[in-house]
Amino acid sequence: MMIAPINLHPCRAFRLGFIHYEESFRLQNHLAQARREGQIEDVLLLLQHAPVITMGRSAKVQNVLVPPNLLQDKGIKMVYTDRGGDVTYHGPGQLVAYPIFNLRLHGLGIPDYIWKLEEVVMRLLARYGIAAGRVPKLRGVWVEHEKICSLGVHLSRWVSKHGLALNVNTNLDPFHLINPCGLTNCQVTSMAKKLGRNFPMEEIESAILQSFAEVFGLLLREDSPCNLETYR
Repeated sequence: MMIAPINLHPCRAFRLGFIHYEESFRLQNHLAQARREGQIEDVLLLLQHAPVITMGRSAKVQNVLVPPNLLQDKGIKMVYTDRGGDVTYHGPGQLVAYPIFNLRLHGLGIPDYIWKLEEVVMRLLARYGIAAGRVPKLRGVWVEHEKICSLGVHLSRWVSKHGLALNVNTNLDPFHLINPCGLTNCQVTSMAKKLGRNFPMEEIESAILQSFAEVFGLLLREDSPCNLETYR
């Protein structure tokens, strides 16, 4: 007889497909407020963004290496946001995960939360034979000297926003327009580059849901994006 695990944290997961950054930001804000008020349980959003450069709370404009008109010509927006960290790029083929978690109920502070987000990605990559790890004093996940996943979070009254961005099939050229995460000479890679093939995003979404469930002890239930309309 199988015994169901105990003390799992209920969490609803939503696969949103492509969504503009500004829309996802509004959605996160509304969900985080509802989570702080105890109206909803933990939520995990999986999505991709249209091309956008985001500037975190520590961002320096000199880490964007080209003028705004060139970004516009390339169809890349630039948006200021309230996550931690410097500058990064989001675009098609990159899997973004935004956990709206009550970290107090998970017994987590920011350092442990960041460690677990990195662990989620490292476990996913290990399933595909990619040996990834951490770099001391730097956030994110690295494959040797190349960064494959960026992290940036925001915490208010113990409820998290933002999260991680894993390069799956991402076009890496736009990273040359910035100093990724404020790091000069930072090399960026992707799963596709490392393994020489593209991956169905639905497959990687399922793999990251499994990793989140394992690392955070979640009782995950996938839900329809239609049920988020109240919070958009």
